Amino acid sequence: MQYQTISLREEDPRVTLTAYIADERRVVRDALLVLPGGGYTQICSDREGEPIALAFLARGYNTFVLRYSVGEEAVFPRPLVDASLAMQYIRRHADAFCIDPARVFAVGFSAGGHLCAALGTLWNAPELRAALPDLPPRINRPTGMLLCYAVLSADLPATHMGSFFHILGTEHPDREALLRYSLDHCVDAETSPAFLMHTADDPVVPVGNALNMIRALTGHRIPCEARIYAHGPHGLALATAATAMGNPELMHPEAAHWVEDADRWMRALPSAE
Repeated sequence: MQYQTISLREEDPRVTLTAYIADERRVVRDALLVLPGGGYTQICSDREGEPIALAFLARGYNTFVLRYSVGEEAVFPRPLVDASLAMQYIRRHADAFCIDPARVFAVGFSAGGHLCAALGTLWNAPELRAALPDLPPRINRPTGMLLCYAVLSADLPATHMGSFFHILGTEHPDREALLRYSLDHCVDAETSPAFLMHTADDPVVPVGNALNMIRALTGHRIPCEARIYAHGPHGLALATAATAMGNPELMHPEAAHWVEDADRWMRALPSAE
C-alpha cells in the first residue's frame, strides 16, 4: 500500500487529503472519498477515517480520507469547498492513483454524512460556484454517495441541530437558512445516487433523517438503496472490533453487513457521465 497526505488549502494546513493506494497497479480501481463525522466540531478520523479507508481498500477500492474544516471554520460552504477540492484532486490525478475518474464515490458518517450528501446534492450550488469559479463542471459530483447515520434533515421534530448550528454559524438560524442545508430539500434530478445505512433507534441522529432522504430521492427517481437495522447506537462505523475501540456496544454483526452491501451496490452502479 502507498500512503500519502496532500494539503488542499495553502492557507489552512489542517485541511488534508490522505490517500491509501494499492501497490497493484495493473488494474484500474474505483475510488472512495471518506468523510468522518464529529458534528462539524471535530474529525473522528480514528474510527470513521482510516479504518473505513482500509476496509474498502481491501475490497478493491483506492481510498482517500478528508480532514475538512470544522469548528469556527465549519460555516458553509467552506467544508463543501474542501470536499469539492478533494474530489477535483482525486479525479485530476486519476492516472497517478490508478483509478477510473468516472467512478469516484463518497462515504460519510454522521456530520460527515451531511457533507457527503451536500456533495451529492449541492455540487453545483451558486455559493460553491462563487467560492470556486474555476471548478470544472461536475468534477466534484460523486458517482454515488454512501450516507451512514447521516445528519440530513433539519425538518424533523428532533434532529442533530448542533451540526446545523455549526454550518450556519449561529444557534438561532431562521427556517429559510435551515432548509437551505436540509439536504432532503435539496434533492433534484441531478442528485447523486445514494446508499443509506442507519439504525431505527439511533439516539443521536434520528432515523427520520434517512427516511426523509429516501422519500426525497425516490420522489425524484434517484436510484437509492437503504439498510435500516433495528438496533444500534450512533457511531457504529464498521460495527466490528476494528472500530469498536473495546466498546462492545459498537460491535453489531448484523449492521456490519453494510460494508458488503454498499460494495455490491457501488459495483452495480453505472459510471458517471
